[in-house]
Amino acid sequence: MTAAEGGRLPIAGDDDVVRVRQSVRAAAQRAKLSLVDQTKLVTATSELARNTLIYGGGGHAEVQIVEQDGRQGVRALFVDTGPGIPDIGLAMTDGWTSGNGLGLGLSGARRLVDEFDLDTGVGTGTTVTVVKWRRR
Repeated sequence: MTAAEGGRLPIAGDDDVVRVRQSVRAAAQRAKLSLVDQTKLVTATSELARNTLIYGGGGHAEVQIVEQDGRQGVRALFVDTGPGIPDIGLAMTDGWTSGNGLGLGLSGARRLVDEFDLDTGVGTGTTVTVVKWRRR
């Protein structure tokens, strides 16, 4: 997988969440994702950016257009150094939300993308990577 572009976007406030969402939408358009897939990716990454801010105490996102096996997609990475997720099973349970996000929770965000990777440790922070591929 090769990255066509990238950059670190700070997530320290609500305005940053909006900037991440705009960056994801622009990358999705450049990767020629369908309007439906653009919406799914933007929705998922909005939830993840908000989680980074609220639960991780802030952090950063990286948005890239990627290629693999002749197809393009968008990868978004969210990193924080917050408290981590103590109960991954609960956090990934369908329908579970703390009530402060979009109501999707991590499991909802996972359903909206093609690839979802969660790396977390109590006291060490959380990294979530998602990818949405252009349909052939």
